Amino acid sequence: MKETSLLMGMPITVEIVDNHAEKDDIEAVYEYFQHVDDVFSTYKKTSEISRINTGEVKLNQYSLEMKEVLEKSEQTKKETQGYFDISHNGSLDPSGLVKGWAILNAAELLKKRGFTNFYVEAGGDIQVSGHNAKREQWKVGIRNPFNREENVKIVKLKTEGMATSGTYIRGQHVYNPLLPDQKLTDIVSLTVIGPNIYEADRFATAAFAMGKQGIVFIENKPELSGYQIDAKGMATFTNSFKKYIV
Repeated sequence: MKETSLLMGMPITVEIVDNHAEKDDIEAVYEYFQHVDDVFSTYKKTSEISRINTGEVKLNQYSLEMKEVLEKSEQTKKETQGYFDISHNGSLDPSGLVKGWAILNAAELLKKRGFTNFYVEAGGDIQVSGHNAKREQWKVGIRNPFNREENVKIVKLKTEGMATSGTYIRGQHVYNPLLPDQKLTDIVSLTVIGPNIYEADRFATAAFAMGKQGIVFIENKPELSGYQIDAKGMATFTNSFKKYIV
């Protein structure tokens, strides 16, 4: 069973291979993503994060989810020497971490419902589990940032998460917190494979903000693998990335 729906301003695809999947199972995932959007969307004036930014919601009123995400954001800031920072122009925007966090939580929701073989993708960021409909490892493409109809690499995943950070779809939406006024032009795409989508997503965001040094940062984290494409179309990947290539 497979379905795609537009939520959080992006297509979200859920595929469950296990035979006992029902439409309600996929709907439960979409309801969860809708809830995340209602809490964390910086585009919704009624969201908790927007009301925090306007001062309407005070620190002692934060939800447990908000506290968790803000703590994880602070932890990621420390782990990346400040290259991941949700504070910008006096406001908080944890979007660079929330998507991966939400996808992982959606995957856990499916596991609690008894599923072992599934795929959850939100805006190109992916968490897989088990095998696909052909009883093989999940195969996922990495888009060519200069030709989005083409994949530059196909990778195989079983339990991992994969996230891509870049400027080729949404423009300059990622910034270097250490040099916030300087555009990121050295690289156009950085894909990270991690033990789960939360780890892949947060470090893909931070590493992209580092520019060409981002792939070095990923290389030095043994639990991560990366594939970077620079502005000239030159690809660089970590040593551990090779094992995923189909």
